[in-house]
Amino acid sequence: MAVLSVLDHHPYYSSHMMFIVLLIITSLFVLPTSSTSRRYLDHYDHHPTVKNGFRIDLKRVDSNGNFSKLQLVQRGINRGKHRLERLSAMAITSSNDDIKSQVHTGSGEYLMSLSIGTPPMPYSAIMDTGSDLIWTQCKPCSDCYKQPTPIFDPSKSSSFSKLSCTNNLCQALSNSMCYKGGCEYLYAYGDYSTTQGVMASETFTFGNPNSSSSSDDNEQVVSIPKIGFGCGNDNEGSGFTQGAGLVGLGRGPLSLVSQLGTGKFSYCLTSIDNTQTSSLLFGSLANLNTTDGETKTTSLIQNPSQPSFYYLPLEGITVGETLLPIPKSTFQLKADGSGGLIIDSGTTITYLEQSGFKLVKKAFVSQMKLSVADDSSTGLDLCFNLPSDVSELYVPKLIFHFKGADLDLPGNNYMIADSDLGLICLAMGGSSGMSIFGNIQQQNMLVFHDLEKETLSFAPTKCDQL
Repeated sequence: MAVLSVLDHHPYYSSHMMFIVLLIITSLFVLPTSSTSRRYLDHYDHHPTVKNGFRIDLKRVDSNGNFSKLQLVQRGINRGKHRLERLSAMAITSSNDDIKSQVHTGSGEYLMSLSIGTPPMPYSAIMDTGSDLIWTQCKPCSDCYKQPTPIFDPSKSSSFSKLSCTNNLCQALSNSMCYKGGCEYLYAYGDYSTTQGVMASETFTFGNPNSSSSSDDNEQVVSIPKIGFGCGNDNEGSGFTQGAGLVGLGRGPLSLVSQLGTGKFSYCLTSIDNTQTSSLLFGSLANLNTTDGETKTTSLIQNPSQPSFYYLPLEGITVGETLLPIPKSTFQLKADGSGGLIIDSGTTITYLEQSGFKLVKKAFVSQMKLSVADDSSTGLDLCFNLPSDVSELYVPKLIFHFKGADLDLPGNNYMIADSDLGLICLAMGGSSGMSIFGNIQQQNMLVFHDLEKETLSFAPTKCDQL
């Protein structure tokens, strides 16, 4: 296994190269309905635990497997191979908005720990910043997939109640119906997976309610009443089997972010090969350390065609010392809802509009000083042959120029080395239309969403020590 260590831009290294040390160790080598500023459940603003903030543990879906770093990237790419197409298709204004608005992204790369009901029943759900609905499988099941924890039984919870058809969250759904005074929903994802059932209100508990008390923030237990969610009795598809449902963190009114109404949240993702948990933070805990001079802040852009997504204004890219000749229009959001760049926790690598990616790829080929590998088995578009006797390696810097924020990425956030295969690969690819800033590029940063100021900030952070 190759251990990749990055010495981040120390002043005595050259201004256009990043110093990377390779230790070679033998053979072990969605929903467009309203503005995000609208809050449907205002009483949460006054809930002390929401105001003071709380933490949710996250883990990668493959964190318990014995995979190399490159294998983890490959598995993430394979799981998300249709996600880019789904995201792009959703954003484009079609001639039939009713049909388009019924399809959502779904799936993701991180599981979040929480409990539902009174008494609380623990389970893990897929975290998705690309969709809105919160849902879990519920008894009685007419069609449910196999999940790692028992299926939620609402009859055993004293805090469960169905939402009425006049409830704001029911009306925010693109596909719902009224049956015996209750709200029934159908939520479809781009891979033809669906969840169908009743909209309900429940107490959600974050943290382990069965653990002993502890002053450690990671052990903090917070219960929030009256969270609106989908209680799914008919759930079909193959994209959700890692968890017991999904928690949407998009900008629409159905998401956990909007329902809590705090106006801000952060996540901090550990390195892809780090088995320690990542963190999702709400309220005051989400705040940046304002004394950190390295924090970079840019604006959030809304797409009227798909207001749930978090769009960022990418204006250019530098590789090494070269600002690439990519027209600014390449990454701009177009009038028909196409194009643009979103930041997404559920996509593993970054995908750039094809013409822009070709220039990035060309720059790396010319600056890496290594032979290009003729091997497509990795699933990545650009890999280089790694010399067997190498102990240190220079790679070009990679800087994303967002409006008002030049994000200079650590080498581990875009180069993946595998000494067994003798390869070092660029963790990026090309796309047609929409671009996506993936989670590999976000690792070991506090990514702070301030929905009141309409900004997003990056602060370098040791996420496994947060």
